[in-house]
Parts: sequence; C-alpha cells; structure tokens
Amino acid sequence: MCILTFIKPGISPDLDALRSGALANPHGHGYAVLTDTGITVGRGLDATAVISEFAEAREQHPDGPALFHSRLATHGLRTVDNCHPFLVGDDERTVLAHNGILPANVHPGPGDLRSDTRIAAEDYLPTRPFGSLDSWAGRERLERWLHSDKMVLLTLDPAYKHSAYIFNERHGHWDSGIWYSNHSYLPDQWASDAYWDYCEYCGANDVDRLGPHCTYCGYCDDCWQPFPTCECPDLDGVERYADLLEYETA
Repeated sequence: MCILTFIKPGISPDLDALRSGALANPHGHGYAVLTDTGITVGRGLDATAVISEFAEAREQHPDGPALFHSRLATHGLRTVDNCHPFLVGDDERTVLAHNGILPANVHPGPGDLRSDTRIAAEDYLPTRPFGSLDSWAGRERLERWLHSDKMVLLTLDPAYKHSAYIFNERHGHWDSGIWYSNHSYLPDQWASDAYWDYCEYCGANDVDRLGPHCTYCGYCDDCWQPFPTCECPDLDGVERYADLLEYETA
C-alpha cells in the first residue's frame, strides 16, 4: 500500500525508518526536498541508492519541508516513471505523493501503464476539481475524495498560501517531527505478525481480524480494495463488516 513520509523543515530524516519502509514497500522509491530555488526530486528502483541520494540532498537543504515515498504497486507498471512524487500537471514548482488506492475515476484504462496517482497528478488534479486547496471547502472535498488515503503536496507556486500540505493528516501519525502515513517503517514490524494487525487503509490496530478484511473499515489486504468493492471470491469479511456497520447505525 506504500508508505509516505513527510519531514518538517529543520528535521533530519530517520534513515533506518526509511529503510524499513522500503523493505515493506519495495516497488520503487522517490523523494522531494524544497530548496531556495526549486524542488530537488529523485526516483529509482534501488532503495539503497535513493535513500542515500535523499540523505545527501537533505543535508544540503535542511531548511525546507521534504517527503519520501516507497511504493507497493497496485496500478501501473513497476517502473521509475511510476515512482512518486509526481509533478502536478507540467508545473515543476509543485509535486505530490500519495499513500493508498485512489477512486476509480483515476484508475488506468486499457493500455495506460501509469499508476492511479500519476494519472491524478498529470490529468485530474490540474483541472482543480475541488477548488482552492487553501479553502476549507476545497480541502474537505479533496479529503473526502481521498477517503482514508493520504497525500502530501510540496510547492513553490505563489498561488498556494503554504509550501507544504498533508491531506488526511489524521490518518497518519507524527514521530519526532516526522509524519508517517502508516506503521510499515517500524523496524522489523513489516515482517512480523504484529505488523499485519494494522490495517493499511484506515490505520486501525485490528487484532481481532479473522481474514484479509479489516473489521473496522472492510478493506481487503488480498485484493487491495476498500469496502464494499472487494474483488475476492470469499466475501465473508466484507459481509461481516456490512452487518456490523448496519448494526452500529441502526
């Protein structure tokens, strides 16, 4: 499901956490660092090389916000071109990275080898479908579209009021000035049973899970689809979640 990391200005990245996140999400890596003159961006399929490059870039430019992303592919080929972050439109002043599975309107069609996030960045979001992201209404509309997904946007475009945005920040967590979109950066947790107690979609500590479906939100770890769009033949977990939802709202 990927892991997205945001580093505040003046904060050094936790390279061990980035390495752990890369082990759990091995399908490509990328970073962005805001500088005085632009945005330094790097991508690659070799985690060690990309993390080393990021550490050097951050050391040279410690005073701006930064992001790092490691990918667990859902849509699109496992190529450097599909590694986050992506330019928003063709504007080199603004980049974004995302954690989750975006709605169907940005899923690739037949023959489109791009990821859902890349399509959103290149085609959908430049049309400003949610209005100004500096307004409460625009931010709310974007976060509702994201559902429980998380997104970080870095920009030097003066049309924005801020240089960094975290959308659905509440679905991640902060640790020593660094925001993580989920727990897959924790040392050794990605390979343990304890890590899989966490729902990658809603972040719940789901210790009572009996199958691939989160008992809190219905997300399926097998087909990576949110409730109620599970594509697996065994829908018991989704049906249990639907029954629970109906009971709680009755």
